[in-house]
Amino acid sequence: MKRENGMRVAALTGIAMAALATSAVQAAAEAPSQAALDRLADTLDYRYRVIDNGPTCPAGIEACFLSTITLTIPDNLPADVPTKGLALYFSFVNRLPRVESDIFAHRLINGDVQQLTLKPGAALRPGAKHEIRLWGVGSNFSKAFGMPNAYLVADGLKPRTIAATRPAIDPETGLEILPFVDPMTDEARLATKGGADRTRWLTPERAFALQADRQASVTTGIAILPKPSKAVQGKGVAIDLSRGLAVTLQGVEHADIAPALAALGVAKGVLPLTIRVDASAVGKPEAYILDAKESGIAITAHDVAGASHALRSLAQQAMFDKGKLRPLRVEDAPEYRFRGLHIDLGRNFHSREEILKLVEAMAAYKLNKLHLHLADDEGWRIEIPALPELAAIGSKRCHDLAEKTCLLPQLGAGPDGTSSVNGYLGVADYVAIVKAAAARQIEVIPSIDMPGHSRAAIRAMEARYARLAGDGKKADAEAYRLIDPADTTEYRSIQNYSDNTLNVCLPATYRFVDTVVDALADMHKQAGAPLKTFHLGADETAGAWVKSPACKAMIADNGRDAGKLTPRFIERVSRSLAVKGLETAGWSDGMGHTDAAAMPRKVQTNIWGVLHAGAIREAHDQMNRGWDAVLSIPDLGYFDMPYAPNPEEGGYNWASRGVDPYQVFGFMPDNLPANAATIRNIQAEGKAIEDRPVLQPGHRVAGLQAQLWSETIRTDAQVDYMLFPRLLALAERAWSPAPWTPAYQAGASYEWGDKRVDAAKLKAGWQDFAGRVAAQFPQLERMGVAYRVAPPGAQIAKGKLEANSMFPGTTIEYRINGGAWTRYAGPVAVSGAVDLRSRSTDGKRASRTVRVEPAG
Repeated sequence: MKRENGMRVAALTGIAMAALATSAVQAAAEAPSQAALDRLADTLDYRYRVIDNGPTCPAGIEACFLSTITLTIPDNLPADVPTKGLALYFSFVNRLPRVESDIFAHRLINGDVQQLTLKPGAALRPGAKHEIRLWGVGSNFSKAFGMPNAYLVADGLKPRTIAATRPAIDPETGLEILPFVDPMTDEARLATKGGADRTRWLTPERAFALQADRQASVTTGIAILPKPSKAVQGKGVAIDLSRGLAVTLQGVEHADIAPALAALGVAKGVLPLTIRVDASAVGKPEAYILDAKESGIAITAHDVAGASHALRSLAQQAMFDKGKLRPLRVEDAPEYRFRGLHIDLGRNFHSREEILKLVEAMAAYKLNKLHLHLADDEGWRIEIPALPELAAIGSKRCHDLAEKTCLLPQLGAGPDGTSSVNGYLGVADYVAIVKAAAARQIEVIPSIDMPGHSRAAIRAMEARYARLAGDGKKADAEAYRLIDPADTTEYRSIQNYSDNTLNVCLPATYRFVDTVVDALADMHKQAGAPLKTFHLGADETAGAWVKSPACKAMIADNGRDAGKLTPRFIERVSRSLAVKGLETAGWSDGMGHTDAAAMPRKVQTNIWGVLHAGAIREAHDQMNRGWDAVLSIPDLGYFDMPYAPNPEEGGYNWASRGVDPYQVFGFMPDNLPANAATIRNIQAEGKAIEDRPVLQPGHRVAGLQAQLWSETIRTDAQVDYMLFPRLLALAERAWSPAPWTPAYQAGASYEWGDKRVDAAKLKAGWQDFAGRVAAQFPQLERMGVAYRVAPPGAQIAKGKLEANSMFPGTTIEYRINGGAWTRYAGPVAVSGAVDLRSRSTDGKRASRTVRVEPAG
């Protein structure tokens, strides 16, 4: 009986397996084809083109621009292309109030993620071409606005990136390029939005005229950058550093200055090098005296930082003198105590190795504050052990509309979560960075933007909530939930998010802040460099919480004005930080709305208003409060802005169409209104700036900070390109005075070209600085910094090609009618169009290629 039952079961099992196999074959035949979707993604042609930045806008849309996406369906369109759930996703950072297409319907997902689906009855046809007209708000003045990695999805299949939209690396420049973005050549339609805008592209001909007026010579003397307070080269026998150094230390340990000593690149030997730290001998913090003679080198410094700065100056001059140092005496001290660099890791991640390289470069040029922007809407970039979802989910962007495993793929991140824009710093990574910075006397200031710009944190904590609530741990789940689920408020942030603001009325929000700050403080403790300053962002908070039941009482307590909740949040968090012994830092727009009486006594505010649109108001108001005001003004220090108004130069341009090294170098921190004499507004107009409120006596800026926001910066090479050599100009301005600055007079305003600004001193200062920058390029290359190689200026006059460069000594090459590249040595007779490029000092990289045509 058991045997018969066993045989019967075996027979039934065989029948069932056969049926399942048949069913599987049928299902496979009916299932959508991954291979077909892959082939479509590989062969679909995708082009992005900016048509007009100043068109006549459709009714109901103001200040628009028109661009297009053109899709060309392959002739060999697979017959089994899936149609169920077929959609194309792409990133578009401007708002899109109107999208026109013959077969596609458009939907905003969130932020910049957009979706195209087939309209009812529409179908893809082999060889068909479809133009999608995109009416955006604002403008696209640069090819960099085209976001890569558009992708296709279909029900039941893995998403696939459209091959045509993948970025590539230019082998000549080493920079990312976007092959799917059409050239922008129509200056009349693309350079401005019309009206009062006088912006013109910086063509080679215009660059030639500009550079001819500023022309500098290769330095032959002092090459130190930033410029020392006093430096004199003496006569006598050169100091031969190949003899090696015999180092003697007084008041300082070798470990404290080890990186600066290593930068000298000189082995142990017999030439005496005495380093003495004595605050009574050199009065100002970070100051030093360097005295180099044939008999030996002596450094006296106020503190360890001063000793390190002296060694860095010695290293620069020794490298320039090729190891045969002329007798030298330097007496030096910084003009401002805060000299910073801000790196945005939130929008797009950048590697630990890149940050460590930048730390060394900062030390070389005497910058002393590293502001790491570790979280924003698009990404959370620091491990917090108590809240693992922050890194596990918040650091990755992929196609998961429910955001259970990752965030939406904003900023062209692509669907698979594997690109280099994803990632985070683990505890060990962050500790290593803090250690490296501390060894170079650089303070690391971590930044977690809040209560706005917090979408990554919110979505990660929602994933945490779902995990714990699913396990029946409701109280634990609620402990770090950052939203009120009953909140029905509708809003859109500046970056077009509908859900990026922490709810400031929830106890969980403050618990979250404490947990994150305490974790960061612990990492700093592990690094042996206690956390001193925490930057809470506080900017660009959208109109949230109005309909949040959790905020009903708080809104009532603030005069029924929900707009006052952000300053109350800033004040509360600032007081909590003060209890922890930490200084609060934040961006000036949010900080300015607080009640100074409700804030701690010591506050850092980063002034980021545009020079012609609010910077003076914010800076003077907040300096008058007694706060440490750090100038982060876009016209001075937003290095994600393009170098020049040209569609080939990358970066956002909402604040400035061009921030070149000359503009950064010429900035006058101690007289903000006077900068109207040298810096035009966003429309290239020379305009005076009202000095209101006036700066009260006894107040001065604490310092300067460069910013690199990373929305369009996806590679480490792009980081280097956008920062250098502009960062050298900011380092110069933060360390050394600007002698062309007129004394500040309360209420005084300045016109474009105002004679009270000493133009002769500015020009002479630039020429000296440009020569020293050229001397720094070999050191940057030794550090692995891929600085920007500026394209040459050029013109063809009377049949002869003339060319020049921004920095003296730059190698220029040209070719005629597509022929071989030839080194430019002076005016040369040419016929026809000429291409030109510059080369890096080591010859390994080229600038972008520019073209000049014969006049007429």
